[in-house]
Amino acid sequence: MVRARSAVLATVAVLGCLALSTPASAVTARPAAATALPVVDMEAVVLAAQIDPRRADNTHTPGATDSVLAVERALQARNLLDAKWVDGYFGTTTVAAYAAYQRSLGYSGLAANGLPGTSSLTALGQGRYTVTHTIGPGAKVTRDGHTVNTRTQAMLTEAERLLGLHLTLSQGSYNPGGDPSSAGTHDGGGVVDVSVTGMSAATRTAVAKALRQVGFAAWVRNPDQGDWPWHIHAAAISDTDLSTQAQNQTGDYYLGFNGLANHGADDGPKVPIQTWEDYQRTH
Repeated sequence: MVRARSAVLATVAVLGCLALSTPASAVTARPAAATALPVVDMEAVVLAAQIDPRRADNTHTPGATDSVLAVERALQARNLLDAKWVDGYFGTTTVAAYAAYQRSLGYSGLAANGLPGTSSLTALGQGRYTVTHTIGPGAKVTRDGHTVNTRTQAMLTEAERLLGLHLTLSQGSYNPGGDPSSAGTHDGGGVVDVSVTGMSAATRTAVAKALRQVGFAAWVRNPDQGDWPWHIHAAAISDTDLSTQAQNQTGDYYLGFNGLANHGADDGPKVPIQTWEDYQRTH
């Protein structure tokens, strides 16, 4: 028993000496947990980029502040946005900075319109944030002889289902240099004019309502408002190919205006305002 106890004590002593002689650099430390990157909600950022520049104050778009801040910090890090504008408000200065970033990637035209697209938003966020709820216009297709994108096409198809009637376009999207009375709203994607030939006043209103339900900013236009015939003008909210003029219209729609240069009160049917993506989540 004495010998066994002595052997145990000797072993403990040896282990203790080894521990004391082991250099600190040889001790493997447990790696620290990686810091999670902020998450940027693309839907929220794109919506803010349409609404915020049209506000008379600097009120933030609900649900977008944290995402906008992450984007603005990334723009500031690239010396494209002064620190005083990093405030969670995607106003005209941030739109201009984002457009400059898009141009720095080699984009031009609609791809450098200041509305974040999936590719540019993801590239800007490398190592800074991750992107969720990505959206895009899709490919260009033909409808009634006019060009639209697949997102707009899907929205129109759903509006037709709600109405139980076919909607015929009198003007499509991606139509620069088209009808001058459109003031550039049809230069990009997401914007269409719907023919109202043969429609009663009640049907025109019903069509505008259905278009609004699926995510368009839509109004019945009449000859008293401008140099155009009766028609329904519709701009797909958050289409990332929207021209600047169409971006302004969708922002005005959220703020209760008619989308015209006179900045009058919204004269369309009242429905809860939502995007196409909002509609899809609830139907």
